[in-house]
Amino acid sequence: MNPGREKLTAETQRSQRLRREVLKLRHYRPPSLICSAGILNYDSKVNPRLKLAAACLLLILGAFALPSSAQNTTDLVAQPISPAIYRVGEHLTFNVSFSNFISAAHIELLIAARGTFFNREAIQLRGHVETTGVVNAALFAINNDYITYIDAATGLPFRGQQIIREASRSSEISADFNQAAGTAAIPQKNTEFPGTYDFLSAIYRIRALPLRDGSSYSMTVRGGNVNYQIEVRVTGRQAIKTNVGSFNTIISQVRVRNDSQANGYNTKIYFSDDERHVPVLITAKLSAGELQAELAGSEFIATPAVPPAPIATPNPIPAPVALPTPSPVTVPGVRPVATPTPSASDDRSLADLPFKVGEQLNYRVYLPNIAASVGMATFQVRAHSKYFDHDGLLFTASAQTTNALQQLFTANDIMSSYVDPKTLLPFHTELSLTEGRHRFNSKLAINQDYGTAISEKGDRIEIPVGTHDYLSFFYALRTFSLTPPRRSAISILVNNKPKTLFITALKRETVQLGSQSIPAIQVSLTTDDPQTDKFQLQAWISDDKRRLPLRLTAMTQLGLMRADLAIIPVTSQ
Repeated sequence: MNPGREKLTAETQRSQRLRREVLKLRHYRPPSLICSAGILNYDSKVNPRLKLAAACLLLILGAFALPSSAQNTTDLVAQPISPAIYRVGEHLTFNVSFSNFISAAHIELLIAARGTFFNREAIQLRGHVETTGVVNAALFAINNDYITYIDAATGLPFRGQQIIREASRSSEISADFNQAAGTAAIPQKNTEFPGTYDFLSAIYRIRALPLRDGSSYSMTVRGGNVNYQIEVRVTGRQAIKTNVGSFNTIISQVRVRNDSQANGYNTKIYFSDDERHVPVLITAKLSAGELQAELAGSEFIATPAVPPAPIATPNPIPAPVALPTPSPVTVPGVRPVATPTPSASDDRSLADLPFKVGEQLNYRVYLPNIAASVGMATFQVRAHSKYFDHDGLLFTASAQTTNALQQLFTANDIMSSYVDPKTLLPFHTELSLTEGRHRFNSKLAINQDYGTAISEKGDRIEIPVGTHDYLSFFYALRTFSLTPPRRSAISILVNNKPKTLFITALKRETVQLGSQSIPAIQVSLTTDDPQTDKFQLQAWISDDKRRLPLRLTAMTQLGLMRADLAIIPVTSQ
């Protein structure tokens, strides 16, 4: 036997097998990667320009309210303040999209309290910015909290704090803004910036302006070690449609006088044309793609009472925390994100659910005969807020192929589901699928009372009352009674058609995830189709109060696909 010929034959056979797999993938489209545990990840060797663009995220999101010194502009300090802007309890949430990433980051703004802080009458502002999904995993990880104390009469900040989290470490930065009104009350320790705003106070100060047509305003804003001189000019009005409704808006153009790169972003802010001047939409054009921050929720929540005034110290303790960082979680694959403290009514409506706002589940996806994972998926309970005039929970899921499969087949799926927090039934669902050359986008407004779903094109779909989408079912399943051999049935939308899905609890067994053995309940999922178990869908749910989906399997043309809850390290924040 010729060793060289034998080696060549083996390589040829491997090449032929690979070619057959490629042909399969070109003609194969799974029902939905998200539905069958999904596939999400991104090559860590990304284009450096994308990393630079992502690094500008905080600058844009903060600097959209940063104005400067220029001719024919108005000094903000001399402008009157609208009290409607600083109403305690106002909670705004934003979804940030970047380039082709529909959900790149999440922003929260909260007016947390009004009272005596550091021996002076003040308002406490809080903000949270966090990148999500592929952007967080592969481009730029941001998970930062901001606290600013402003003078209640002028809107000028006198103390700012930033909590910056990077990988396994976190740091806290404080700065005093030595405004003329309260110099004596501020300890002379930290760096001082007279007459200067920080990003958070600037956002609210701009909102408190008259914003008349043709007017322009300037101020200095401190970001990191840089003072930005920026001008905001009102250029017109426009009707804007968002997920939370339609708004008549005031268009403002942002110019950064002392930073040519930031000035080239052509940043625009669309404020609601009412007394509150809520930022409805912020847009910026980066070289790597357009960045948009769109209003996703607006509500007033109950905030903790202000405690007795603290005495100013070199390292004063922050006043009441309204956006706490969740405690470390030790369950595999779960990574919480910072979320606002819910009101008492929120606590009562969500207390019995096996998951909490901020929960994130990460899955690695495997196929037969491939040792490395072929994809990853992320499921998140994003927020509890008001959406489309409904009290709702926002669930999101993203899925993407990884290096092991991307050379053969590329997938990038994203789904959002807005559900009633009491029933977990969806009232709005959005789906964006990119699988090979196939593209599919869908938005449905669902009326559970009348049993209808209306597409964005106006198509009407008749559905049984109590119909779930893929994502709402993923979470609702965790609330079901799963004592073997119990069987349940629900209605679910599949390709915009209602199907009956049967859930059968088969048996209790132990699932091995990494080095951990976890008690679980095996569940089968079948439909009312002629071939009821075509995809052999099964799930293993943890046999505890959290009911975590530990493992999901489905039969595909490439073999049995398995998604396992990822074991990730958890560090205190």
